[in-house]
Order: sequence, then structure tokens, then C-alpha cells
Amino acid sequence: MIKAEKIAELTAAIRKWKEEGKSIGFVPTMGFLHEGHLSLIKKAKSENDAVVVSIFVNPLQFGPNEDFEAYPRSMERDLAVSEDAGADLVFAPDAGEMYKGKPAAAITVTNRVDVLCGKSRPGHFDGVAAVLTKLFHLTQPDRAYFGMKDAQQVAVVKGLVDEFYFPLEIVPVETVRESDGLAKSSRNVYLTEQERAEAPHLQKALQKAAEMAEAGEWDAAKLENQIKDYLNTHTTAEIDYAEVLSYPELAPPAEESKEIILAAAIKFSKARLIDNITLKLKL
Repeated sequence: MIKAEKIAELTAAIRKWKEEGKSIGFVPTMGFLHEGHLSLIKKAKSENDAVVVSIFVNPLQFGPNEDFEAYPRSMERDLAVSEDAGADLVFAPDAGEMYKGKPAAAITVTNRVDVLCGKSRPGHFDGVAAVLTKLFHLTQPDRAYFGMKDAQQVAVVKGLVDEFYFPLEIVPVETVRESDGLAKSSRNVYLTEQERAEAPHLQKALQKAAEMAEAGEWDAAKLENQIKDYLNTHTTAEIDYAEVLSYPELAPPAEESKEIILAAAIKFSKARLIDNITLKLKL
């Protein structure tokens, strides 16, 4: 496996693979890899000739009061697990390599960002779009893999790819969970013992609302209240949001909607957790 810290090293490898006619799968990450990331790498390996994993804690997608400095990092471990999962190259630049001097241009995401995480994290998806635009150009992938735990990010990235005609396919991958249903996350290490015991109720709250929807209750407000009531009853966490929207449009559900997302975010003392369930509507 190749470790590339410089853009020139990455592009040299990409050029060689393209000349050989190899397909490229790309898995963008911020490191501190867990089983969820490994499922992305393994899926990419099963569908492509070569797999690139990026490890870059992107400062542009962190707000002023968020955990950029404290975000967990473990490069040596990440390199080992990436290789074991089938990565052919890990691109691990520093911020100076990715953002050289004053930017000449910026990307502003204008759709699908005024709800869910985007509502409480202004500018977050602008930072995501900026770094992915660079990474897509550098890696030239045929397919890029994203976990559905952050379903809003998947929707925003699909919009970015469609808007700028990137010649690649976005591949959503099902969320990987602990045995008790908690979604795998690098931030789970911040949970106290009590918070870790409460955390699985985030998924359970969504499941209760999904059961209501599948039984015929499609009123978004009633489903959202079900999620909030369950979380308030079973956790000490602060509810950031609980929303039911069309997917991937992330708009209020309408008669023509084909799929909805039930999504919620909660805040514990040092960790903010997100989760969701998507449902196909019965036409």
C-alpha cells in the first residue's frame, strides 16, 4: 500500500492506474477509522481495481466552537487498518498541502443544508463541498463511497456531483452498528458510561417512529413528536433536532415523495450523535 502525503505523489499513482485502465474507488475520511469506514473500503475494493482512502481532518467543516483540535487522530493505526481492509493508497495530506494560501474561490452549498445538521452548523457543508471538490479532482474516482449514518451529507454530495457534472458515482453504504444498535462513530469514545448506556435509544426512538409510519401514520409532526418524546423519556441528552423529510430532497414530505428520512441528533456532555432511518413510501 502506498502512503502519499503530497498531491504530486497521489496524482502520479492515479495517472499510472488510469493509463493501465484501472477503475478507482475513493473513500474520503477524517481518520480514526472504525468498522463503518472499513465497510466502505471493503465495498470499494469489491467494486474497483484500485482503492484510495483519504485521511484528512478538514478544518473548513468545523465551526468555531466545535472539536477540531480535540478530534481523535491515530494515523499509524489508520494506515494499518486501511491496508488490511484493501486500500491501495492512503492520501494523508496536512492542511497546508490542501489549502495553500488565500483561497481564490469558494463553494457555497445552497440546497439541502437548512435542515438537520446544516441548520445548527452554518458553513459546515460549504467546508465539506470545498474539500470534496479538491479530492474528487485529485483522485479522479469512478465511484466514491459514503456511509448513510450521515444521510444529509450523502444528499448534499449527490447534489454537488450533479451540479458540477463530476464523472463519478456516489455509492451510499448502510450504517454499521454496535450490537446494541448504536451507530459506529469516532465520537463514541467521548461518551461517559451512563451516556453510552443511553445512546442506543437514539436508534430506538427512530425505530418507534418508523413503525408508526409503516402502520400508516405519515404526519411528519406526529412522527417528530414521537421521536422527541421517546428521547426525553429514555435519555438525559439534549435534543438538537428530530425531523421527518423527503429524501434526498430534504424538504417537507409531499404527495409525490418516494422516500422519507426520519433523522435525529442529540447532545451529551462531550459528544453529539446523529442517526436516521430512510423509508420508501408505499405508492
